[in-house]
Amino acid sequence: MAYIITRLCIDCVDTACVSVCPVDCIYEYVGSNREHFPNQLYIHPDECIDCGACEPECPWQAIFEESAVPEIFKSDIALNYEIREHSGEFQVKKHEQKPKPTPEQVEANKRKWGYTG
Repeated sequence: MAYIITRLCIDCVDTACVSVCPVDCIYEYVGSNREHFPNQLYIHPDECIDCGACEPECPWQAIFEESAVPEIFKSDIALNYEIREHSGEFQVKKHEQKPKPTPEQVEANKRKWGYTG
């Protein structure tokens, strides 16, 4: 099992998770199929060592252990796994310092995606 980045990351793309990943398994999509692969980060399931370092670092609370992904985000598991078939269209994301969201912004983002957890 791996950790999963859910759609709560879409267009937020904070890289705090990247800065703590010991195996560089967090990627960005650089291909042209943006309709299928939105602007978010993805964890390669075969490279993730399940250390959990990324989860608490995500200021958008978008990362979950695979077994704990909320029902509303279950389809995001398969999307993260698709990196296997499209590996040439992904590259390891570099860490970029960004201002952290406010708690209100995090809650608004959750509501936008229908997540109340």
